[in-house]
Amino acid sequence: MTSFLGSRWPIVQAPMAYVAPPSLAAAVSEAGGLGSIAAAALSPDELLEAVREVRAATSAPFAVNVFAPPYLADGMVEAVLAARPAVFSFTFGIVDPAPLRAAGILVLGTATTAEEARALEEAGVDAVVAQGAEAGGHRGTFLRPVEESLVPLAELVPSCAAAVSVPVVAAGGLVDAADVRAALELGAAGVSAGTAFLFTPESGTPREWLAALRTYETVVTDAYTGRHARAARTPFLRSLMDGPPPLPFPEQRHAVAAMPDAERFFLGGTSAPRAHERTVAELVAEFASAFEG
Repeated sequence: MTSFLGSRWPIVQAPMAYVAPPSLAAAVSEAGGLGSIAAAALSPDELLEAVREVRAATSAPFAVNVFAPPYLADGMVEAVLAARPAVFSFTFGIVDPAPLRAAGILVLGTATTAEEARALEEAGVDAVVAQGAEAGGHRGTFLRPVEESLVPLAELVPSCAAAVSVPVVAAGGLVDAADVRAALELGAAGVSAGTAFLFTPESGTPREWLAALRTYETVVTDAYTGRHARAARTPFLRSLMDGPPPLPFPEQRHAVAAMPDAERFFLGGTSAPRAHERTVAELVAEFASAFEG
């Protein structure tokens, strides 16, 4: 898997739109993992600038991640082809892997069920990211309602590994070496973590965000953005959940952003209370120890 990704370790920093700066991706790649540029909220020109920033900081491989249609910005695939990252990943559906693979770019797609994993393999991806119910952030579900696709990682990884012949990358609830070892024992060839990286200084995550993830339980809801995501169930989020049905994604996010306290939306996974504050290099080394025996 490491030779497949080009990184020293099969440890992927999960793309976190609106949260993770390109400098975080660079730090993860430099530490031996695979950093990810979260390009879903960027324009093609902004993506190319982010790529330049990462390449100025490291010569190691990295990934670019986008949302699948209908949320894929015009010109984004062309920008990715121009940037030529080592890896391209997507979520919320399927992006045709053919032009990316023809350009020598590895393609990863996100699945929340074995059914979605099969659909991704049939589409031609090189690997599947199995997003367990524990994962923070937006759900990658695209074939069935989210309520039918909240599969715990302990069930999802084996079912995906049995359903496809391509490598499976486990995502969701991974914050230490023990979690990584458990994922590997389930049949994962690599791991992807987002919440754990929020607790690194390189992420620049506000202290209030980290405190909320340690204080409140997380919940999967579409109340903030119009698309289901796992976040801390703060009083602000509870008020949205108790309110009228949300607008479609991403209109709901734009509408809520104008509300007082709108910044009190803290994405994160179920294992956040167990996450330790450490540098990116220390976190990657912690994860890497699970691959060393």
